[in-house]
Amino acid sequence: MKIKSLFTLHPEYKSKHNHGFSEVLKYMGPGLLVTVGFIDPGNWASNIAAGSMFGYTLLWMVTLSTLMLIILQHNVAHLGIVTGDCLAESAMKNVNIHLARVILLTSIFAVISTGLAEILGGAIALKLLFDIPIVVGSVIVLAIVIVLLFTNTYTKLEKLIIGFVSIIGFSFLYEMSIVSINWPEALTSWVTVSIPNGSMVIVMAVLGAVVMPHNLFLHSEIIQSRQWNNEDEAVIKKQLRYEFTDTLVSMIIGWAINSAMIILAAAAFFDKKIVVTELEQAQHLLAPMLGSKAALVFGIALLFAGISSTITAGMAGGSVYAGLFKEPYNIRNTHTKIGVAGILVISTLIIFLISDPFKGLIISQMILSIQLPITVFLQIYLTSSKKVMGKHKNSTLMNLLLLSIAVILTILNIMLFSSFL
Repeated sequence: MKIKSLFTLHPEYKSKHNHGFSEVLKYMGPGLLVTVGFIDPGNWASNIAAGSMFGYTLLWMVTLSTLMLIILQHNVAHLGIVTGDCLAESAMKNVNIHLARVILLTSIFAVISTGLAEILGGAIALKLLFDIPIVVGSVIVLAIVIVLLFTNTYTKLEKLIIGFVSIIGFSFLYEMSIVSINWPEALTSWVTVSIPNGSMVIVMAVLGAVVMPHNLFLHSEIIQSRQWNNEDEAVIKKQLRYEFTDTLVSMIIGWAINSAMIILAAAAFFDKKIVVTELEQAQHLLAPMLGSKAALVFGIALLFAGISSTITAGMAGGSVYAGLFKEPYNIRNTHTKIGVAGILVISTLIIFLISDPFKGLIISQMILSIQLPITVFLQIYLTSSKKVMGKHKNSTLMNLLLLSIAVILTILNIMLFSSFL
């Protein structure tokens, strides 16, 4: 069963000239699910460390990594729209079968690593809010996510995730409203490259936490929820056009939330020379400085970030595992169920072996950094192929942009990995 037959589809659009706001809204949603992936607990740890250690100076890295992400996610969404296949399916159909399996197996390890960070973040939030032990909290988060994934349709999950993102965004707006922010310095830092002494590891961690391999698989899958008829060239062109609006708006929202994390940490901690290296530490410090409500809001936002990002990690895992069998994501099918449940259960079991949750988040980012270039080069190979994409294959300019990003990611992520050896 192809993905377009299991999602709730919109009625065929009848007028070729009605491009109003309501029409755009029909295509909004998939990009916001991707956004959840880079406002996850791993990002919280990286961004809060960046703001508390270096103030506003690393905001430019959020801008740069978001620009990279827009190009990558826009490109991989085109693959899903034009071919009707997600990245995993397309790899199995168009790459040497043995190489494709190896690539997808490394992707599964990356999704397990992602799931570990997301579940761990949710468990940390439960500990902050209710003093529940990390291991018990991890099981609770796992149970909640499994129930949501196995009992809800994509359409309902999309609305749920949009609600979670809204809660996270409003939480940071509240936090920022009660601190004194140096806006001129923040505005300058967004567009000025600056690498203070000792900041390189944090710079690369911020990059690695924004550009994540599982989001590339996820976006190519869920973008097909907006497919009507990929045999009709006019429909494809319209999908491609509106997809960019969805991706651009969603990534800007993610950029704003990630920036808010750094700004909050800079305003609350940097001026007071407090270096924050753990999420629990940040929450405990906010209470006496900004009031108990700020600490409570912080914990609630972290909980929703952990749950929502675990949902999208599970979907990505199901997509990759089903792709090994040349099947689309379908929570009613056995391979998707095994992929979703198996990957999230393994992620939770690994948490049982972690004595230091913060180190667990760091290690998970290291594993992602190793796999990321592999996924990006796979994407470039597929989207630049005329055999795969037909006349919608990458332009020369797009290939140059993608290859430049791939090389930068490879170099920076190798440096990040090496720094922890």
